Order: sequence, then C-alpha cells, then structure tokens
Amino acid sequence: MKNKRQEKILELIRERAFLTQDELQEALNSLGFNVTQSTVSRDIKQLRIIKALDSFGNYRYVSQIKDETLGERESDSHYKAIFKRSVISVDCAFNNIVIKCYAGMASGACVAVDYFFSGMIMGSLAGDDTILVITKTPEIAVQLTERLLAMCKD
Repeated sequence: MKNKRQEKILELIRERAFLTQDELQEALNSLGFNVTQSTVSRDIKQLRIIKALDSFGNYRYVSQIKDETLGERESDSHYKAIFKRSVISVDCAFNNIVIKCYAGMASGACVAVDYFFSGMIMGSLAGDDTILVITKTPEIAVQLTERLLAMCKD
C-alpha cells in the first residue's frame, strides 16, 4: 500500500501543482488513500520531495528522484535557472573559484553549485554577491569553472 501511495504522490505532483501538504492529502484521500498529514509528511521526506518555485511564482512540490525518460531530476531545471539568473561572472585562480552574482543572489546560486557539483568541491561559501568555491586541485578548478560557465549559457 505504501509503495502504491508513494507512486501516486509522484504522479500527482508531476501532473499538477500542490502548494501545501493539506492539498496533497485531500487529493490522496479523494483517490481512496486514507492518509493523515503526518503520513504525507513522511512520504514527502522519504521521496525527497522539495518545494521549488514554478514559472507562476508559486512554491510547489517537485521530486528530486531522477526521471529516466528526461535523464534529470525535476529539481535540476529549478537550480539551473536560479544559477543562470544569479551569476555575472565565474573565474578561477589556483584551486579557488570566484563566482560574482547580482546583489543578494549568491546564496541561492551557491545552493545550486553544491547541488550539482558536491563531488568536485571541498567546500563553498556565499556572501551577498560573491561565492568562493574551493577544490582540491587547480585542474579540478579549471574543469569546474568551464562547467559553471556552460551552465550560465544553457
């Protein structure tokens, strides 16, 4: 029953926007799944569902589970868009990368860097308009800089 319910949750959030757990709970109950808010909350956590900003300016639930047909998670496009809208420039020196952002946008862009490239970095630090990313080697810094610049152009 749990697997069917969780599959239905993923299907529902792909098909329409749910802004609250209560809305999702009501939809599940109307489909014959007798669930409580705490059950929905646990399912959201187990399914790694997050709230992300949609094109209408609403925060809705999206899945971080990889969609095999698209080759990416639903949240990937969200983080790519944040990064692209936030970044002014990307440059590296030695094993450090400095990313200049519009005022107040470095934190969001830094979350995107951590999300996509956590395996390539030792750490990142965001201020108001600047991100410092530290890699193990200068070679990794150059590779990552190229990938970050490509992300700005996509």
